[in-house]
Amino acid sequence: MDLRKLKTLIDLVAESGIAELEITEGEGKVKIVKSAAQTGAVGYAPATTMMMPTPAAAPAAPAPAAANPAAQAETAPAAAPAGHRLASPMVGTFYRSSSPGGAPFVSIGDSVSEGQTLCVIEAMKLMNEIPADKAGVIKEILVENGQPVEFGQALFVIG
Repeated sequence: MDLRKLKTLIDLVAESGIAELEITEGEGKVKIVKSAAQTGAVGYAPATTMMMPTPAAAPAAPAPAAANPAAQAETAPAAAPAGHRLASPMVGTFYRSSSPGGAPFVSIGDSVSEGQTLCVIEAMKLMNEIPADKAGVIKEILVENGQPVEFGQALFVIG
């Protein structure tokens, strides 16, 4: 893969809402990953690039052994707050305010009404306001500002 094509791919990842891109061309493989630390508040940072040669026949890696169930119980959270969980309607980047350094739409303990904007999710350079689907009080904010979110991922607990 030539350097110009690689630079174009890096720019594509840096400017888009995607966090990872993997391309296989012939015997070569390129994986471009935008780390969470690089995404910052609202700005973009250059993507990191890793080039890995692909072996002809790679042996399958053995699956990691299941951890002790008692150890898993110890690492699980004690008790999640009871209430309605507002799920992300899309994949994108979660922002608590409409602008960098701006006041967040809501904080823990705030009363919200149905339809009130709780956050913004940026997807493909579009800022999508996410409204409350239920009235109540914000009990917990489950995502950090600037973090990528998946479709269906819980964002808020509304009690």
